[in-house]
Amino acid sequence: MKYIQVKFTAEPDSQDVRDIIAALTGEIGFDSFTDEPDGLVGYCQEDLFNEDTLTETLHNLPLPDVTVTFTANQAEDKNWNEEWEKAGFEPIIIDNRCAIVCKNMEEEAIANYPQLETIPMKILIDAQQAFGTGTHETTQMIVSLLLNQDLKDKRVLDCGCGTGILGIVAAKCGAKEVVSYDIDEWSVRNAEHNAKLNGVELDVLEGDKRVLSHVSGVFDVILANINRNIILEDIDEFVSVMTTDSKIILSGFYEQDAEAILQKANDLGLKESQRLLNHDWCCLLLERQ
Repeated sequence: MKYIQVKFTAEPDSQDVRDIIAALTGEIGFDSFTDEPDGLVGYCQEDLFNEDTLTETLHNLPLPDVTVTFTANQAEDKNWNEEWEKAGFEPIIIDNRCAIVCKNMEEEAIANYPQLETIPMKILIDAQQAFGTGTHETTQMIVSLLLNQDLKDKRVLDCGCGTGILGIVAAKCGAKEVVSYDIDEWSVRNAEHNAKLNGVELDVLEGDKRVLSHVSGVFDVILANINRNIILEDIDEFVSVMTTDSKIILSGFYEQDAEAILQKANDLGLKESQRLLNHDWCCLLLERQ
């Protein structure tokens, strides 16, 4: 999948300013960001990128004393996260119950983190460009909620699965079937690869919410770690494959976006039953009213 790489330069610059830029541009299609010493770099799928919309969004930035400029270029048609993948990531331990370990650092992690021996669930992830290593706050919050759900013999749907980490955790927690999908072909292959690494089965489909029209039956738990706009567009489809006792776990957005999501959820007969926060990122557990 081809991406546009955009370099944002703010004057004056700060982490708060960068967070606001990321939040606003996330609403118009940007799906990942990296912090560089001289600015924020964002990535947007080529078919979603609109320079006029981006210009208008930055012009309406709710920071009157801040000026933001940008330069946009075609991202190289290769694994632009390659160096990060080679470097890997340190083990992520969630609630002392689940450890997410980078595959290419497995031996080093075992040697340097003796506490891993006491963690009952270990997940190996070979990231390979797909989103979802466990390092992001949104992934960690969803995993935390999953660890506290009764998933035995449940059917789980993972929307926008990335590396497949959430579906893998669900399978390890006893789910009888996990169906996942992602619009990115690379993510589909990576999720299948990671499922094999962890000895579980995932049914991974390529596409967006429209793949659900080809999936039979309903789901007990639906997971979506995606941006605010996609959640608002797709939540109707999520509800269409729920039962009366189903739950939806949503993340990938800031707490300030929760109100809009909950308003749409309430209109669809859902209510908030739990909320987790981590560095302004939000995770919601929704159930039928």
